[in-house]
Amino acid sequence: MATFSSSSEDPISRVVNVRPDETALHLTSSQEFEDYYDIDETAQWISDGDYQRVALQFPDELLHDSVRIYRSLKNKVGNKDLYILADTSYGRHATVASPREHCCVDEVASQHVDATAIIHYGHACVSQTYRLPVMYIFGKKPINIDDCLEKLLSMVSEPQDCVFVVRHDVAYAHAAVKLVDKLRQTLNTDVKYSEVPSKLYPENPDPTVSKLSDGISRVHINPTDEPQSSDGGPSKSTIFYIGGESLGLTNLLITHSFCDVISYDPESKSTRVESSRTNRLLMRRYAVVQKARDADIFGILVGTLGVASYLPLIKRIRANLKRAHKKSYTISVGKLNPAKLANFLEVECFVLVACPENSLIDAKDFLRPIVTPYELEIALQAEQSWTGRYVLDFEKLLAEQDRFEVPDGGSEQTVGDDQPVFSLITGKYRHAKRYGDTLSNTDIDSQALAVRNGDSSIARVPDRAAGSFLQTRTYRGLDMRVGEDSPSVLEQGRVGIASGYTDDHK
Repeated sequence: MATFSSSSEDPISRVVNVRPDETALHLTSSQEFEDYYDIDETAQWISDGDYQRVALQFPDELLHDSVRIYRSLKNKVGNKDLYILADTSYGRHATVASPREHCCVDEVASQHVDATAIIHYGHACVSQTYRLPVMYIFGKKPINIDDCLEKLLSMVSEPQDCVFVVRHDVAYAHAAVKLVDKLRQTLNTDVKYSEVPSKLYPENPDPTVSKLSDGISRVHINPTDEPQSSDGGPSKSTIFYIGGESLGLTNLLITHSFCDVISYDPESKSTRVESSRTNRLLMRRYAVVQKARDADIFGILVGTLGVASYLPLIKRIRANLKRAHKKSYTISVGKLNPAKLANFLEVECFVLVACPENSLIDAKDFLRPIVTPYELEIALQAEQSWTGRYVLDFEKLLAEQDRFEVPDGGSEQTVGDDQPVFSLITGKYRHAKRYGDTLSNTDIDSQALAVRNGDSSIARVPDRAAGSFLQTRTYRGLDMRVGEDSPSVLEQGRVGIASGYTDDHK
């Protein structure tokens, strides 16, 4: 059994590579430290809301500051109970090479201590919460506003008839308003910007959060609603992004493929045009969509338990797959890794329901493709067309139910039709499986019967993908089939090397 299991000491002795965020370590006085983490504002929020049990959620790179923050808050809130969360199940996935983790609010861990509120520190996707009120403390990473302004403007050649938008990583929210004001004065035009909310309440949701839930400030631009230029054509849109390489920037490029994106990294003080990568990103996602079109068995991965509207979205995905006669299984996995998903070999494609920042997974290391709910909607359509438009927000996807009406029978065929369809992935024709088809219940074929045990009795195999897959597998685990299989007769095997075996028993 040692081959099939790891040592019980592995989770304790395993080394986790984490790059600590040392920004606050350079602060000399305790007042500077409290200002950096907004200790006074946080204590006031706890008192105003009369929250008796508050959970403090930290990413791995800020755990070294957690005890000091706890003590500072405890001195100000008095008899309120504060808890530092020891682990977080949902956030950036283990396959993503990024020092930032835990962008989602962990309401599940907070319920273990019956918390009435959560304070989330560090990077966050700012998704609307489902159960508990939350306050975000993003920190205040340093940025040279003058250098940022100078280098961004040097990348703009013709500011006339152009719509400018500022987006940024949440760590630079403290300097965003000042930067936007200077941009407006220099460009002598309006610069669109939407501030990131620092407090969210499930009983009174912020209507702007659906435009902010990707870890960066967001002003959505619809290409059909763009302002008109002087010659009557649509104005060109340019997005200034403040921050380093991240999943938030990648999502920005995909969801705003029609805009020019110019990024400025405050750490390296470098500027570059990011929109040149957009076509390559969309082409990779389009290939994943084609793999989803060829799949008949889907696994719905629940990658969040704290984002509002995730339950209605899962319900809609199940209904669409059922209407298309596809089989689906719902799996709560937490952090993704190839070994974990490889346990579900019968699943041909996974659909990840996660916050916008964690929805796009590069599945090179995974056995099966992983798509977003929006990509699944496209894959189930009868028409193989995609304009490049991309949606990651839950609320927006749910609001467009009429836009993505899945035809009965899926994208390949109608009920009773058995015509093959062409796969762009394999270059061959294939017959799609149909699960839950009422017409197939009247016909019992040979594949619906299977030998149940060694006494030759048979049983009807139900219309389940996992059951059918199990019947075709040669290896079915290490279960002892005592009394079910007759003992085999031992025979002498071949002897020698592969080029010249000899049979001793002859």
